[in-house]
Amino acid sequence: MTTTQTAPTPAAAIVDTPAAPSCDPTCAPAGADCCAPLTREPLGAAEAEVLAKKLKAIADPTRLRLLSLISATAGTEACVCDLQELVDLSQPTVSHHLKVLTDAGFLTRTKRGTWAYFALVPGALTEISEVLAP
Repeated sequence: MTTTQTAPTPAAAIVDTPAAPSCDPTCAPAGADCCAPLTREPLGAAEAEVLAKKLKAIADPTRLRLLSLISATAGTEACVCDLQELVDLSQPTVSHHLKVLTDAGFLTRTKRGTWAYFALVPGALTEISEVLAP
């Protein structure tokens, strides 16, 4: 039996090339930039602070549910009195969650008499999805 050996590749022949992007080419038409903005360019410190605040606000199951309930409301706004029954939490707890969502820029608050009404800020959820979407 005869064995053949191949000569090792000289170090000068190995070329350092940058890694190819890990984007899935099937996620967008040919030639389109399909990477999420977080992978296209680094976030600045101020942008990271704003995004982190928004992500922390929606990182709670109750707050996600409240956002969903408000966005699904026929009149486009919901009273805290109605929301508290739907999530089976006390009014102060629901108000706290709604304040966090309002402070993060997801909701607007209108006071009518004793009750507060909340509406989804147009484009607030789209803004988050555009940053994270592939």
